[in-house]
Amino acid sequence: MGSHTDFTERTIAYNKLLSDFKHLLKENGLKFTIQREVILEMLYRSDEHLTPESLHHLIQEKHPDLNTGIATVYRTLSLLEDSEMVTSLSFGAQGKKYELGAKDHHDHIICTQCGAISEFVDDEIESRQKKIAEELGFLMQEHSMQIYGICQSCQTKMKK
Repeated sequence: MGSHTDFTERTIAYNKLLSDFKHLLKENGLKFTIQREVILEMLYRSDEHLTPESLHHLIQEKHPDLNTGIATVYRTLSLLEDSEMVTSLSFGAQGKKYELGAKDHHDHIICTQCGAISEFVDDEIESRQKKIAEELGFLMQEHSMQIYGICQSCQTKMKK
């Protein structure tokens, strides 16, 4: 029963996202294409933070007959980010990694060696952030926390 409910909820959520995307494209004078839909779908289905290149590769792998250029991926990601439908984490010269913005709030811990990203939620950190904002007379509207360091796997490789 749970899996059917989860499937139904995910289908409803995706259909809402797709509807919002179609509206966004129309607002920006752009056509809705299967290539753009596949970009959104791959972001929705992915549990990873994707670079434009890795997203493009994934699309080519899953839909080899679909002619989706890397420029289309970049333009679509830019549009989605500007509309806050996706969020990105910047890696300086290495570029950005994207994730769908429709997820529940979470923070990130990022390996500066391999680029691995882990998501986490810590209620104590969330509570402290709210308290600090209040103490400073600040009305917090949103926030993002990223912790940079070296993951266990890279630390192990460094010791060898």
